[in-house]
Amino acid sequence: MNEIFEQFPDTELFNYVILPLLIFCARIADVTFGTFRIVMVAKGQKLIAPILGFFEVGIWIIVMSKIMQSMDNWICIVAYAGGFATGNFIGLLIEDKIAMGIVKIQIITAIPAINLIQNLVESGYGITHHEANGANGKVSIIYSIINRKQIPIIIDMIGKHNPNAFYSIEDVKFVNKGIIPNNPVSRWRVGK
Repeated sequence: MNEIFEQFPDTELFNYVILPLLIFCARIADVTFGTFRIVMVAKGQKLIAPILGFFEVGIWIIVMSKIMQSMDNWICIVAYAGGFATGNFIGLLIEDKIAMGIVKIQIITAIPAINLIQNLVESGYGITHHEANGANGKVSIIYSIINRKQIPIIIDMIGKHNPNAFYSIEDVKFVNKGIIPNNPVSRWRVGK
């Protein structure tokens, strides 16, 4: 990547347009790798995280060397900061689209959850259900472990059967046993 920077002569066009643009794009790349790497570390992906880290640091070192040489050029500094912000955004978008991993969804509803439970079970989801006392009376609590890609399907089911239900979603690093459907019935989800 250093060769890219060295191909251009030292002109105003290069110093105030091309160099900041290259710094911006390289910073997007290294922060995107970094953001995605952090997510992979949190999910215990022992192979992917180090590979991403290698590319992240390699790009960062090259960009930092150019920034240190251009400390008097405020456009390069703005490009560096803008690339950092944009890289975080893009890294999170990529991670969200890939939707790797599994999550636990907890649904709490004050109205009877029989139809929701039946729909979840018929669609192949494993659930655990119990009755409890909430701040305003009796509630039903439903737990399920699902693939992250299935979150929209479950949310659609909740909206159809218990639209005022409270639900929370947490990342799960490891599951020993259970029912986690790979291809649940997706009749409630319209293609996106």
